[in-house]
Amino acid sequence: MTDRLAQVIAAIDTANAADPNAEDENGVPRPAALLYGERMSAELARLFPDASEHLRIAAHGQHVERWKIARDAYPEGRTGYLKWRTDQAKAHAERVSGMMAEAGYDEEDRARVESLLRKEGIKRNPEMQQLEDVICFVFIRWYLADFAATRKGDELERIVEKTARKMSPEARARALSEFDMPAALAGAFAD
Repeated sequence: MTDRLAQVIAAIDTANAADPNAEDENGVPRPAALLYGERMSAELARLFPDASEHLRIAAHGQHVERWKIARDAYPEGRTGYLKWRTDQAKAHAERVSGMMAEAGYDEEDRARVESLLRKEGIKRNPEMQQLEDVICFVFIRWYLADFAATRKGDELERIVEKTARKMSPEARARALSEFDMPAALAGAFAD
């Protein structure tokens, strides 16, 4: 890991350590955003061990300071949710870009990470697709079970289908082999 990459990762972790939302990890409450960044980096290293420095930064900073833009500040429903997600992506891109500038990254490097964090080029940009695959794996591995407990059957199936559609064919096949999913959900990954 280069010094400047380590500096950016440390800056993201410092920012995310301030998350007032805690998540339990092995009986110990930890800042949720900090834990999410760690999980993203671990999953990226596992799925794509040769990932570029840009992708490593984007994965670790994907939810930097996410708690600062509250979902309940937006209208209920799909339109409000999509606006919140877009605003989050822009804020994450700007925040991480600033951290990169402080570490000495040039404008071209920062623009590349900003584009990844805004999720530009899904299905067209191989790095963006890798980031999306990692995001989906982290969701399935760490958050799907709790999420499923709050959703009804049809709604949960639609969400899982949307998740599967975001993934590359290789990632869908890998998810089927790695996760024990009920048949109703596993079918979304079979394509």
